[in-house]
Amino acid sequence: MPSLLRPSLFALACVSAICAHAAPSDLNTRIDALVKQDEAQMIEQFKQLHRNPELAFQETQTAAQVADALRAQGFEVKTAIGTTGVVGILRNGPGPVVMYRADMDALPIKEATGLPYQSSKVTPWLGNPAQPVMHACGHDAHTTWLMEVAKVMSQLKDQWSGTLVLVAQPAEEVLEGATAMVNNGLYDFAPKPDVLLAAHVSPVYPAGSVGLREGPRLAGTDQIDVELPGIGGHGSTPHVTKDPVVMGAMAVMGYQTIISRMVDQSKPAVLTVGAFQSGVNNNIIPVSATLKLNLRWYDDQVRERLIEGIKSVTQGVLVMNDMPADYQARYTMKGHATPVFNGKAQTELAQVALVDQLGADKVLPGMPPLMGSEDFHMLASPYPDTKVLFLEVGSGKPDVYKNLIEKKQLPSAMNHTPGFVVELPAIATGARAVAATLNAFFNQTR
Repeated sequence: MPSLLRPSLFALACVSAICAHAAPSDLNTRIDALVKQDEAQMIEQFKQLHRNPELAFQETQTAAQVADALRAQGFEVKTAIGTTGVVGILRNGPGPVVMYRADMDALPIKEATGLPYQSSKVTPWLGNPAQPVMHACGHDAHTTWLMEVAKVMSQLKDQWSGTLVLVAQPAEEVLEGATAMVNNGLYDFAPKPDVLLAAHVSPVYPAGSVGLREGPRLAGTDQIDVELPGIGGHGSTPHVTKDPVVMGAMAVMGYQTIISRMVDQSKPAVLTVGAFQSGVNNNIIPVSATLKLNLRWYDDQVRERLIEGIKSVTQGVLVMNDMPADYQARYTMKGHATPVFNGKAQTELAQVALVDQLGADKVLPGMPPLMGSEDFHMLASPYPDTKVLFLEVGSGKPDVYKNLIEKKQLPSAMNHTPGFVVELPAIATGARAVAATLNAFFNQTR
């Protein structure tokens, strides 16, 4: 995450000015009442999902629950899109097609929150037969919101007109799920969306609030595996081998110079080596090493330079270690997503709706562009004219935003850490925020 800058007083004043003239509408009163009556049930649903996390492309139980919930509200439902993805369609007369996506997958992390509904689940993953799993990024909350939004929007059909498409997406954490759904026939079933919305928990805002900002929100990203060849042998005779562990270590350090010496310093970029896999025993020099890289960027030219730099450094390491010419590195491009930008018109429309629904003090200025990434907008990759909006729903304790602004202090447990917690007031807030925003998109031309 880049340095977090204090929002300008002007931005805060603008939010207050909008809020001062906004009065709750009958629609928002109805949304609030519907969600309140379901809040206890939603929290129990969230806890159940939290206890039973499922990794990327393994979300079979979660998907089945979503499909049942959508069918119960009268949606046309299609399952197993992109392996475990679910799509529900509610047709409600003429009007725009608005798509809302929630992601379902969890992370290979051992939970250490101490919550009474803490996950103790283990599952096979990348060679580990008992990998601990937890929802460390709030996708259990997102899935809960989607099921409640289906119910709310079904009960409010007299308030909007158009077609609502709800997508429960697999494999966001590996940045492959949205593209997998598109490639596996999403649009053989679903209509082209005019607007695509996603909402994500954020621990830097207090539960009960929402962060919203126009412009660049999330970085583009790539997942790349680099397999370095070696010539194996006995640990006692390294001189007759070509050690891929040593070459991998050299490559990891060499990659650090790509951003510091090859990329324009005015443009944000991140290159992380998240895993180094090689060998199985103390005295065996292995025949290969695999480095798992993650890239973040906003500029396409920066992305190209990062990839060129990775290949240049890797080839240089092989040459330095006198590898035979027919031993070449292999590059596997895996998850990919472009940057996320909130357009001016949809941001302004959502802000008015959120202020009306949540109140003046609950719609906070979004933070500067983040180096985190998403792939929800890749659902619209076949249709570049689709409008995209990303909401950040507060999931932190009451003082997190104040501490961030005044002390530059981040919450103690951020996303993707064993202690990550979604504070329970965020469950109702997320459903209210999404329902209000969806209705605003449906009603903008009515």
